[in-house]
Amino acid sequence: MARRLDQSISKPAAPVGCFWSTVVSTYQKCFREGKALNLLIDAHGECRLLATIKSESRLKHLLQRLPGYCPESMNELWLCINSTLPGVSRKSDGWVGLGCCELAISTECRRECRQASSKNDITKVCKKVTEVMGSTCCSYAGRHTTCREYCQAIFRTDSTPTVSQINAVREYCQSHSAQLLSCVSNFTKSYPIRSPIDSLYCCDRAEATHCQVACRRILRTMSTEHEIMEGLIEECGSQPLPQEPMWQCFLGSAHPPSPPEEDLPHPAKMDCAKLHCCSKANTSLCRDMCQEISTNWGSQTWQDFDQLCEYNPVETELINCLSDVREPCQLGCKDLAYCTNFNNRPTELFRSCNVQSDQGAMNDIKLWSNGTIKMPFMNIPVLDIRKCLPDMWKAVACSLQIKPCHSKSRGSVICKSDCVDILTQCGDRKRFHEGQTPERICELLSPIDDPERCIPLHRYLTPSSLGNNIVEEVIHPCNPNPCPSNHLCQVNRKGCLDELNCQPYLCVPGCKLGEASEFLVQQDARIQVPTRAGPAGCFEVCSCGPSGRLENCLEMPCVDTNKPCIIGGQRKSHGTSFRVDCHHCSCFAGDTICSTRECLSFDSSDEDRRQFTGLPCNCPDRFVPVCASNGRTYPSACVARCMGFKDFEFAFGLCRLSNPCANKPCERNQSSINPCISCVCVCVCVCVCVSRCIPKYRVCLSDSSDCVQHECVGRPTPCDKSSVEPACDTDGLVHPSVCQLQQAGKTLAYMGHCQDACRKPQQVCGHNGETYSTVCDAYSDRVAVDYEGPCHAVGAVSDVAPDSACSLIRCPPLSTPGCRPVTPPGACCPICASMLQILWNKEQMNTFSKLNKNRPVTVYDVLQTLRLHVSVPQCDVFGYLSIDHVLVVLIAPVDQQPTPLQIEACSKEAEKIDSLINYASPTLVSHVPLSAFLASEIKTSSIHSSGGTPPSPLPPGLCLFLGLLIAVAPVFHQL
Repeated sequence: MARRLDQSISKPAAPVGCFWSTVVSTYQKCFREGKALNLLIDAHGECRLLATIKSESRLKHLLQRLPGYCPESMNELWLCINSTLPGVSRKSDGWVGLGCCELAISTECRRECRQASSKNDITKVCKKVTEVMGSTCCSYAGRHTTCREYCQAIFRTDSTPTVSQINAVREYCQSHSAQLLSCVSNFTKSYPIRSPIDSLYCCDRAEATHCQVACRRILRTMSTEHEIMEGLIEECGSQPLPQEPMWQCFLGSAHPPSPPEEDLPHPAKMDCAKLHCCSKANTSLCRDMCQEISTNWGSQTWQDFDQLCEYNPVETELINCLSDVREPCQLGCKDLAYCTNFNNRPTELFRSCNVQSDQGAMNDIKLWSNGTIKMPFMNIPVLDIRKCLPDMWKAVACSLQIKPCHSKSRGSVICKSDCVDILTQCGDRKRFHEGQTPERICELLSPIDDPERCIPLHRYLTPSSLGNNIVEEVIHPCNPNPCPSNHLCQVNRKGCLDELNCQPYLCVPGCKLGEASEFLVQQDARIQVPTRAGPAGCFEVCSCGPSGRLENCLEMPCVDTNKPCIIGGQRKSHGTSFRVDCHHCSCFAGDTICSTRECLSFDSSDEDRRQFTGLPCNCPDRFVPVCASNGRTYPSACVARCMGFKDFEFAFGLCRLSNPCANKPCERNQSSINPCISCVCVCVCVCVCVSRCIPKYRVCLSDSSDCVQHECVGRPTPCDKSSVEPACDTDGLVHPSVCQLQQAGKTLAYMGHCQDACRKPQQVCGHNGETYSTVCDAYSDRVAVDYEGPCHAVGAVSDVAPDSACSLIRCPPLSTPGCRPVTPPGACCPICASMLQILWNKEQMNTFSKLNKNRPVTVYDVLQTLRLHVSVPQCDVFGYLSIDHVLVVLIAPVDQQPTPLQIEACSKEAEKIDSLINYASPTLVSHVPLSAFLASEIKTSSIHSSGGTPPSPLPPGLCLFLGLLIAVAPVFHQL
């Protein structure tokens, strides 16, 4: 019987907290009635402890482990418990239901539970029921975005709702929908359950240091109590005995003392992500309300904001920014049951393609069928939409709920012409208010008629052109999100050592940008957030700490956002992008920051055009490379001088062919990674620390500190074996991490799994003008390949420059038939990829460097952060600093022969990022160092509709060209 109890207890995703309350009260009741008191004298201490614990959440776990704590002879106790609980059922296999079925909220869940043969079946059924229940409840929010947003957070099936989530629904939705509140209340009546990180303080009571460290890690990374308790038992090497301080802390109380408000790492009840957007308001009224609702969570100002700002045409930029924070645009839509015409669109962007929005669209149609469309600031009378253009109305409801968003504007409004057309035919003019016309209504609801900035309904009147076939060419591992609510989902580009159990995504611990925010950033990320009380333009840089909060915040110098730039007698406001001749420029706090490309005017003479090289300062077109102090190779001393380097700040030769360890910079106690914990006796036994110098080539964007090209490594300390980022050594052997590679005494060849094509050195020239020993070495540096062989030519950075020495280069064939390629600046060969040219602020980069203990900001840092914003594993990010100091980013397909659909997906990813940069969306520019980006220009690859000649096979060893392969690509193709 005891074993049956242990096997039967489970916690389905459906809300059955009342079940556990009954289990606990039944257990204690059995003890009080003396059914087993005669055995307590001889019982173990852990068993006696159960009779006194008041914490329901702790008792739940101990009850699961009851057979291990109490004597098997306590049959009276087991009989009492199993016979007292309601809904007990016996199965032929001996499984006992123990009341779970009868106490589940959903009738369907109870019915399926009775028929289930295992608790795993119950969990699956109840999870699905929870999702459907959430769809129903949240659909009552209508178009009240924030109410629906808070409601959806309640029904995440991977976590239980918190106090703040429940209160948010009650406070914000109470004036919108009594049905929603009642529905949510039925679901949450047995919640909330405390978050595991609320018990972090108990870890400090462990006697062993290794147990303290393991305890903190387990509470931050595991979500269920069973996982946490099992992990603690395994790591700390002991059972949960009441005499041990740590276990006493965990078992004794369900409500630990809260830290004082002033002790919190960052001010609570803020939404720093939304606060980023407030400066984009065009009216002081909306700006003030935005700041109020972003700093005082739970404020009723949201209702006024909806009415006065949400549909105000002059506040489009503010509303789009808030939409980015609430529901970022993501590629792909599938598995909808009602809005089926939105399915199978892997290269289109949507904000809210999920089961809740699908249900919401169906409920909107039901409500509209009553003859009135209710808006926050008006009611629109309509005819019977079941007879008047029903397909159009369905497309409207689905569009407003699922929110297709164009990559350039990020807006989610239907086009004005469609709005006017449908209201002209189906509006009930007899019930229109005085002055109401379809045109005037649509001027408020849908003022845009540019198909690149609004949703054309005809696109969703028919199914996707791809049909109902399952498209595997482009997948979206993080859409829908498979991770717990306190974790970010990231595309797994690292691969796995165990390929059979490899997932295409990673769940990474994160931090919310404020207590009232649902926007997450990954742990250890450095984030720029507006100061709580400072004026616009005042920011601080914080780090996402292990506690799940922003901490270690340091103030940045304030930026005068009111100071304009004067260009040709015209005023340009802060943040505005514009062109001066061929230069791309941006105004930043009164300073005009422009690209340094060489221009050729339209009235130039033939002689000027003939001598124009397209290189900075019109330097001669020859390749005599020099390595500058920022770690970048320039094609000549002339170009280096043109970009501001003095003669003593560069040396002849390629940067990556130099030896930064030649002068023995790590001889004495210079370890930059691990402290030097070993020493040797010199002469009269003077202890001298020994550390090893390892080259670490990098290109620095900041110049406030030295751009050191090496690292000093002391005697290795134990490696974190939970961190897997494969590294390949020069012998062709893969290691779980660089740390373990170094412990094995090996030399790093490149990051990622070892590739057969890279076992033999075969030099290639990267877009950055560096020669790499293999294409894998180039890709490990996040640099795509220009051509085979060592670098010996440089391409122009101007579109009007002649072919120059690149005409002698043998370029590899394009990877896809009919591809319209791009040629990166300074490169010789075209590539089938999409390209961003990003203007950036060096002073901001220097500020970030100083705030980060003078560690330089590098191109690699930027590219690694940008990779997090590419959501399909079929595309990856490469880039370099061009010779005229523009940051060039390539988003390229990783398949050897990418399909047109994959090339289109990469183009959409590039357009999305380009838009986020140019609109300064907090989803991107809150990340340091991306917050130093000013403006972006984009060129995308596409496929000729007529096709083209198939490419010739790539030369041996060049199968990784053109962004065709990264270390993890083979893993995904095996999934």
